[in-house]
Amino acid sequence: MKQSRRLALWLRFSLLLGSCWSAWLGADETPVFRLTLKDHLFSPSTLQVPAGQKVKIIIHNQDPNPEEFESFSMNREKVILGGSSGVVFVGPLQPGTYPFSGEYNPDSAKGQLIALPEEQWQALQAGGR
Repeated sequence: MKQSRRLALWLRFSLLLGSCWSAWLGADETPVFRLTLKDHLFSPSTLQVPAGQKVKIIIHNQDPNPEEFESFSMNREKVILGGSSGVVFVGPLQPGTYPFSGEYNPDSAKGQLIALPEEQWQALQAGGR
């Protein structure tokens, strides 16, 4: 009888802990943005993100050759093999413009990340500019 009671208490505790863990994880969701590299061009070439938040950028290289995502202003470098994807985390960033490029094709693989202040980000999400 004691073992079944302990098991029941353990299960309740586990469920409570699991629901708290899920709520904690859900409260800290990192916004995800996507970039595509094709024909040595980033698309979109301008990526708007919320300032003051850590963001995840998934870069899909559709070219057959590797490329290195590079940004001195964001202090990031990431080699992405041809036909594969890579992930770069940046931020939290101050409002502003942060250029990035492909190190192997710097004349064509160019872009910029614009970190928008909260009010502008909310307006953009609501469909305004």
